[in-house]
Amino acid sequence: MRDYIKRFLIAGIMAFFISLLFLGGKSIQAQTVNIEEVTAHWIWPSDGVITDGFGTRQGNHKGIDIAAEFKSPIYSVDNGVVTKSYYSYSYGHVIFISHENGFETVYAHLNKRLVTEGQPVKQGEKIGQMGNTGDSSGVHLHFEVHQNKWTYGKENAFDPAVALGEAEVGQSVYAASAGRDSRSTMEAAAGLKSQDPNIYEPTDNKTEQKSVDGIIHTVSPGETLWSISQKYDSTVEVIKSENDVKGSQIIPGQQLFVKKNDSKQYIVSAGDTLVHIAAKTNTSVKELKALNELKSDRIHPQQILKISQN
Repeated sequence: MRDYIKRFLIAGIMAFFISLLFLGGKSIQAQTVNIEEVTAHWIWPSDGVITDGFGTRQGNHKGIDIAAEFKSPIYSVDNGVVTKSYYSYSYGHVIFISHENGFETVYAHLNKRLVTEGQPVKQGEKIGQMGNTGDSSGVHLHFEVHQNKWTYGKENAFDPAVALGEAEVGQSVYAASAGRDSRSTMEAAAGLKSQDPNIYEPTDNKTEQKSVDGIIHTVSPGETLWSISQKYDSTVEVIKSENDVKGSQIIPGQQLFVKKNDSKQYIVSAGDTLVHIAAKTNTSVKELKALNELKSDRIHPQQILKISQN
C-alpha cells in the first residue's frame, strides 16, 4: 500500500512539473508574438492630436492620449468583443475590448459609452464619444493596449505606438487610416471618385479657393472633418451645417465651404497655467474651463484648449 501511495505521489509531482514546463513554453511563445505584424491592419481609435505618450509621469502613464473636440467619435481599432463597459473614478466612462489576436484595448475618459459588456464590435465601429470624465484634466481619449488582458497593475501594457506606428506628441492622427500605413486606405477612398456619381470633382488642383465669407476646401485623401476644422480654426459641427453633411464621411475631391470663424485654439506649453493662458488670450479662467469642459485648473503640455477671441 505504501509503494502504491509513493508511486501515486511521484506521478502527481511529475505531472505538475510537466504542466509547468508546458505553460512556461506557452508563455514564452506568447511573448515572441510579432506585435507589429498581427496589428498591421489596426486603425487609430479617434481623430485628434497626440498630447501624451506611453511611459511618461514617472513611468505611470500606460497608454497614449489623443485630444480632439468634445463628443468626437471613438472607434474600435479592430474586431473584438466588449469585456467591460462601466464608469470608474479613475478611467471615467471606459470600455475594454478583447480582440481576436489576444490583445485587450482600453478606451477611457469618454463622455458616453455606446456599447455594452459582451457585445461584438467590428473594426471602425463607433463605440463612444470623447469626453473628460474620471481623473482627467481636459477633453481627450486615453488609449491603452495590453498583451493577453488588462490587469490592475497593468503588467501587460505596452506602448500603443508599437501596434499603431509612431505617435509623437503634437502629431495628428486619423481614425480613417491604418496606424502604420494609410496609403492603401487613401488609395481606396480616392478610387471611389470613378465609381460614385455623387462625388464632387475638383475644378482645379488647388485644395482651397477664397470665398467672400470663407474658404472653399477640396478634400484630399486621408482628410477628415476634424482635421479640416483644425486647419481653419472651425468646428466639425459648423462645417457639417454649412455643407449639409449628415454623417461624418467625406470623400476625396468633395468641396466644402468653411466659414470664417472668430474662435481659435491654444496648445498648452510646459509651465502654462489657465491664469497665464487667460491673460495671453484676453479671456478668463472661467470661460476657458466652460469652453473646454474642465472640472479643475489642471492642464498638461500639448493639451488643446478652445479659446474665445474678443
